[in-house]
Amino acid sequence: MHQLDTLRIFQRVAELASFSGAARQLGLPNASVSLAIQQLEQMLGTRLLQRTTRRVQLTADGEAFYRRSRELLDEFESLRGMFHDGAQALSGRLRVDMSSAMAREVVLPALPSFLDKHPQLEIELSASDRRVDLVAEGFDCVLRTGTLDDSSLVARPIGHLVQINCASPEYLRRYGTPQTLEDLAQHRLVHYRQVLGGRSPGWEWFDGQQTRSLPMAGSITVNSTETYYAACLAGLGLIQLPLVGAQKRQMLDGGHVVEVLPQYRPAPMPVSLLYASRRHVPARLAGFMDWLHALIFPLTQEGGLTR
Repeated sequence: MHQLDTLRIFQRVAELASFSGAARQLGLPNASVSLAIQQLEQMLGTRLLQRTTRRVQLTADGEAFYRRSRELLDEFESLRGMFHDGAQALSGRLRVDMSSAMAREVVLPALPSFLDKHPQLEIELSASDRRVDLVAEGFDCVLRTGTLDDSSLVARPIGHLVQINCASPEYLRRYGTPQTLEDLAQHRLVHYRQVLGGRSPGWEWFDGQQTRSLPMAGSITVNSTETYYAACLAGLGLIQLPLVGAQKRQMLDGGHVVEVLPQYRPAPMPVSLLYASRRHVPARLAGFMDWLHALIFPLTQEGGLTR
């Protein structure tokens, strides 16, 4: 078996944590997959995978080898395509992460037409609100909203999403519509924290120079955008968030929520693509990121998310 094929087998076993799962996806007999891993470990002189009756897990050497082997295969893909027409269909597998709202409202509705042009491209999409570890978890790129932490990753800024303040009509009927910051003392805020155990800074607004905050009462704290929206629709309090794509039409134009205090909006939220620093970005990753940039950039223009 060609050594590049062996690397691909190892990567699939590592990612699926399963020999049989890798065999099914690759269309190979289970015995062939097991033999390829055994031969690879013998060649390297180290154990890459810890096998038990219940699970398959990378060893420390296996994790290091997995990262380097991905880089090697990406380099090979770049070499193989360096003399081909740049408009050639993309192929291979990509693992990407983004927020569930961005995936549901913006990316997934547009993805079929992109994959029609690149039928040999396979995308593994993680959609959650947690901050994934791009390198340790083997992601090719991450679409991130919010302020970026200092890191060794390459950041490709896309723009900023306008954020608004809103509440459900039922909430406003019950508590009234706030007109000033002083009015917020009589209102409740749905608090959002990625990690539960604390409170949000409260009501945030941008005064033209810096972000300011005002502590607010609230009876619920959530850790996902899905429950954040749901809490607002249930009348549990005010929320502050960017509304994107069809969600904006359904929630604002459909009357499910009402914008309040437009003069005290939060600062626009930055949107960026993050990927590992490599000398050669694989063609499939570069093409996918270009597509994401073109898809999301129009949403980041001033007024793009307002009524």
